[in-house]
Amino acid sequence: MANQIDTNKLKQAEAVTSIVKDMITSAIEQSAANTTLASEASPSVRIGVVRTLVL
Repeated sequence: MANQIDTNKLKQAEAVTSIVKDMITSAIEQSAANTTLASEASPSVRIGVVRTLVL
């Protein structure tokens, strides 16, 4: 029997992906506009934010 895709879960995943993509784009744009803030943000903080958004 072939695996079936739960279309509701697929739609949820697509929606979350779109939201996270927009948030990351916004964060990149804000960082580009504020170089001091961008230089002070540590990589571990950025990874934590992405993990929070994805989970």
